[in-house]
Amino acid sequence: MKIKAKVILFSVSFLLLNGWETLAQPAPVKARTIVTTDGEIDDVDSFIRMLLYTNEFKLEGLIYSSSQWHYKGNLKGTKFTSELESTAKRYGERTELRWSGTNWMEEILDEYKKVQPNLALHAEGYPTAAELKKLVKVGNIDFEGEMEKVTDGSEWIKKVLLDENPQPVYLQIWGGTNTVARALKSIEEEYKGKSNWDKIYEKVSKKAIIYTVLDQDATYKKYIAPNWPKVRVFYNSNQFWCLAYPWTRVVPAELQPYLRGEFMAKNIIQNHGPLLAMYYSWGDGQKINGDPEHNHGTREEMEKAKMTPYDFISEGDSPAYFQLLDVGLMNRDNPEYGGWGGRMVQSPTNPYRWEDARTLTDFNHFTKKQDASFPQTRWIDALQLDFAARADWCIKPYKEANHAPKIMVEGGNIRKAKPSETIQIKASAKDPDGNKVAFTFWQYAEAGNSSEKVKIEPVQNPTASVTLPANAKAGDTFHIIVEGKDNGTPELIRYQRVILEIK
Repeated sequence: MKIKAKVILFSVSFLLLNGWETLAQPAPVKARTIVTTDGEIDDVDSFIRMLLYTNEFKLEGLIYSSSQWHYKGNLKGTKFTSELESTAKRYGERTELRWSGTNWMEEILDEYKKVQPNLALHAEGYPTAAELKKLVKVGNIDFEGEMEKVTDGSEWIKKVLLDENPQPVYLQIWGGTNTVARALKSIEEEYKGKSNWDKIYEKVSKKAIIYTVLDQDATYKKYIAPNWPKVRVFYNSNQFWCLAYPWTRVVPAELQPYLRGEFMAKNIIQNHGPLLAMYYSWGDGQKINGDPEHNHGTREEMEKAKMTPYDFISEGDSPAYFQLLDVGLMNRDNPEYGGWGGRMVQSPTNPYRWEDARTLTDFNHFTKKQDASFPQTRWIDALQLDFAARADWCIKPYKEANHAPKIMVEGGNIRKAKPSETIQIKASAKDPDGNKVAFTFWQYAEAGNSSEKVKIEPVQNPTASVTLPANAKAGDTFHIIVEGKDNGTPELIRYQRVILEIK
């Protein structure tokens, strides 16, 4: 269990309250999203986990792209040196770099096809492998940052951004931004100077949301930012490390068991069907094609790195779709709220950009220090338990697997309050498996705009009273997380967020 300041824990049996439907929040429309990926080993693992969640959002494109770490070359012997200093120094002049090809997504989808019928027993909305294969396109892959060519991938992104559906499209950048940049450039080339350019420009600017993990080429800075300044960007440059290669140096010891081989092998990788058998882990004997630096599967490299069999390697790109999952935290379109996709703040120089600069920290309850990674790290237990449940969905009938509870609160998610006022928060749960649900109420202090602490006390299961500080000022906000954990196997966690605004 996470250690949190001012936490109250309630163990409550699941009771279906009369009229609970009146308390439920309306289900949000599924997010539209396109994934661009350079095929690194952590992209593959992110992709495998993502397939277990494809019922939760609307995938509209799976695009091969390049990055500073991976590119195909043009097969003409053309030499290339990275624009980025660290990569140029590391690799020098190359004709290609660690390219894993343009078949790996289809190969994984072949294994997904075998488990999709069982996944569909547990939740509606899982697309078929055939439907997902139609979304696979090859984008700009020849070199890092190459965006001169019009590609099938860039044209697909362009088509989606220009369609008549006004709903935002989350463009997940797992490698470089070059294929997205090419799509935007093609829109500019087709419409700029025409009578409808301003309308097209505003439409695309409002529609596109880029969630990028680092800058893995220079196309955002060189083209997108100066030419499409109103395109929203969620930029994760620090928090993702807890789910990337150096996780053992970032994740507190109390949470590391969820990433160790004992947990990963038993609950996710082994005996969970052919899709998860493809998931890369330390010492598993597997090798990704085309990448000489993927040696994590060898016993020698595992021991050299002081890892153990089946330890987690990396899923540095998974926060991009964690952001889209509706687990009750209200953070999908509000990156400042914080959630499974991390927490970001609006850039002081760009109102359309949210980022996780090193100055953005959460208090790490394990180390008792402010921590730039903790806005992401704090959810690792919930994320991994949820992953394990989805792994079970690949092989088990509905009655033998666990499914997350739905958490509800009376009185709405945003409430007005006065300094020193005591507000009652009454929660309830609907668990599809009839499991008991334990409630925890805690203040997500960093998500609010006040440095003051509230006082949380139990009233009667499952209700808590929250007393606002006497010196709270008009406009102050205080975020209270209502966390419900069931007692199924594995235990699953869902939430509601109550925001108290001072009048």
